[in-house]
Amino acid sequence: MLSFPHSFLSIVFTITSFLLLLPPSQAQLNSTFYSTTCPNVSNIVSTVIQQALQSDPRIGASLIRLHFHDCFVQGCDGSTLLDNKNGSIQSEKDAAPNTNSTRGFDVVDNIKTAVESSCPGVVSCADILALAAQSAVSLAGGPSWNVLLGRRDSLTANQAGANTSIPAPFEPLTNLTAKFSAVGLNVTDLVALSGAHTFGRAQCRLFINRLYNFSGSGGPDPTLNATYLATLRQICPQNGSGFVVANLDLTTPDTFDSNYFSNLQSNEGLLQSDQELFSSSGAPTVPIVNLFSSNQSAFFESFVQSIIKMGNISPLTGSNGEIRANCRRVNGS
Repeated sequence: MLSFPHSFLSIVFTITSFLLLLPPSQAQLNSTFYSTTCPNVSNIVSTVIQQALQSDPRIGASLIRLHFHDCFVQGCDGSTLLDNKNGSIQSEKDAAPNTNSTRGFDVVDNIKTAVESSCPGVVSCADILALAAQSAVSLAGGPSWNVLLGRRDSLTANQAGANTSIPAPFEPLTNLTAKFSAVGLNVTDLVALSGAHTFGRAQCRLFINRLYNFSGSGGPDPTLNATYLATLRQICPQNGSGFVVANLDLTTPDTFDSNYFSNLQSNEGLLQSDQELFSSSGAPTVPIVNLFSSNQSAFFESFVQSIIKMGNISPLTGSNGEIRANCRRVNGS
């Protein structure tokens, strides 16, 4: 039988103990995180969203967008929800991709209030966004999935990061691919997550260049279906308000389905960033659009995998961050 000196065994024990004390990684997010501390959290989130949908059919799409914009900026940490605080917080809400655009913060507040009344101090705002995204998709006829949980909330916002990291609706495919790649998401993730534009609305100012003066040409985007162009010009006249909204999916605007991809095949994608997925000749996104258009189950399966993957971007876990009492501000402020 081999024997080891006491000093060697002490070193092994010390190293093992140190490894056990390392902070949990993102792999330790799990779907049963609140099973004993807040077992009804999913139902609470869904109930509040169902109530909000009665008066605001867009709210599901708005909530999933908050989760997306949160995860792309310093990870899925609820930073997108923080309001300005003089000297300490420059809100991401004032970044160019978010200002006068992101919405649904009042519904997040209502969810947080309902969750706090049932399980005070337990569920993070970052996890509320992940749960809200799932409920929004499911309630609109899309797939359901077990949301991985255990994120904690940031103590900071990153307005500069929001300005540079969030994909823009008028960016070419190369830029979109690079921004997804920067957070560990691939081309399939890009196409699947873009499929969230199967519901919701977009403001005229985000695509009006496609209608009248695309890339300085003095004419419309040549990839835009002529009939669809005429419809959009009625909604968004050249000198009209940039804040009027149009449906992202002209066929089933409030339903989560694969029609978004069929629309792209008909050159009826609303945003440049949508249509480029199909109209960029030879791009690796084109066959994926074709697959999802013809096979809704394949889209749903990929979407679930991709949104879970997105939800795993750099979460705060263990003792990092905090559980905010109010999603709009860090505790004690």
